[in-house]
Amino acid sequence: MAVSAAPPRPTLAPSPAVMAIIIDDMGYRRADGLRAIELPGAVTLAFLPHTPYTESLARLAFQVDKEVMLHLPMEARGGAALGPGGLTASMRRAELQATVRRALAAVPHAVGVSNHMGSLLTPRREPMQWLMETLRETGGLYFVDSHTVAGSVASRVAHDNGLPALRRDVFLDHHRSRTMIRHEMERLVRIARERGRAVGIGHPYPETLDVLDEMLPQLSARGVELVPASALARRRAPTPSWTVPVHQTVGDPPQPPSPAAATTNIR
Repeated sequence: MAVSAAPPRPTLAPSPAVMAIIIDDMGYRRADGLRAIELPGAVTLAFLPHTPYTESLARLAFQVDKEVMLHLPMEARGGAALGPGGLTASMRRAELQATVRRALAAVPHAVGVSNHMGSLLTPRREPMQWLMETLRETGGLYFVDSHTVAGSVASRVAHDNGLPALRRDVFLDHHRSRTMIRHEMERLVRIARERGRAVGIGHPYPETLDVLDEMLPQLSARGVELVPASALARRRAPTPSWTVPVHQTVGDPPQPPSPAAATTNIR
């Protein structure tokens, strides 16, 4: 008797690679902030606390379904000015946690937190523990480690406290050249496709916004899905068989403009 062949097993479509892009330093420049809010797709916007336009821009971003984060200033090794709402290595637990709560209250609709600068603070386990305890107590916000220094323990401490957490893979605009920003976007896409996920951080510079306006609509055709940072933080990632080198642990990224400069000629 002839034996019929077993029907072929259905092939499963591969899961698309996922990517989060976070625009830091929002809140000082209204015009650039509005441009960032208008970027296509699920770009995540990280607002500095207590800045001239943070409250109004964060509310607007929420209204148009952009995810909002607190971009929390932390002390850097070089002694760069923190701006309002910053955490320092000299703070005791109560002062640090009260500062975090005030910063969170200053950014409407924030569902996550990332560090602005922090090369002095993020390698220190104790202040990172105090921070993560505060985030856990205020509703289990997720955390993104901007990874401005190789020794950062921030994402590890977040995980230890049961918080969803991510670590930055690429700074898109450490060099404010459209050519270099395109190059870094290509590198981010490559990491996402090879590893299944990637996190990029940029700033509301005109050059960055121009490149993102150009390249974000192309991601889907290249097999990459742009998602809010929260969606990526809450996904359980497969453990890669190799590690992508972090080429851009370049120290704390550039400072946002001072309040005086930021409000010039902006209504």
